[in-house]
Amino acid sequence: MTIFHCASCGTRLTTELRLLNEVPRRPAYDGLPAEGARRAPATVPRGFYAVDPDPTGAPFVPGEDQDDCVPAYPGGPSINAEGIELVSGGPRDTLLLHPEDMQDLILLSTGEAGCCGSPGDKGPNRGCRCGAPIGTEMSECYTPYELHLVPGAVVEEQAAEAAPGG
Repeated sequence: MTIFHCASCGTRLTTELRLLNEVPRRPAYDGLPAEGARRAPATVPRGFYAVDPDPTGAPFVPGEDQDDCVPAYPGGPSINAEGIELVSGGPRDTLLLHPEDMQDLILLSTGEAGCCGSPGDKGPNRGCRCGAPIGTEMSECYTPYELHLVPGAVVEEQAAEAAPGG
């Protein structure tokens, strides 16, 4: 089991989490409310995390092959800016969690705007109580429902697992 702490101040940020072997397939958004909100179901179940090898979030850069762009958002469309398809050029190997497994995060002002949640298109939008940027929550109706912790913003603590039967 793993617990994540803020690399800046040491504050505990998560509950105990188990590592998944790979990023789960992102559930499609069917337009129905999930967990009381208009958003896709969570990518990662509560109590787990995965290491996402793909780039995530800002900055967005022109795709190499404009005829075959990959999504700028995991599981979402590429962004078309004046006829140029943009894809994520953000960090790789982010720690992908269920947003509700984080404790006491603050909302960082990034200038992003969404109708149903945070689109996560302006870089880290969640921080530790000390003010350090921790990660990017995606919770908008057209994005996956997930939280990506920025590599280096957190440190891992291996929690002792309870012995069976005791």
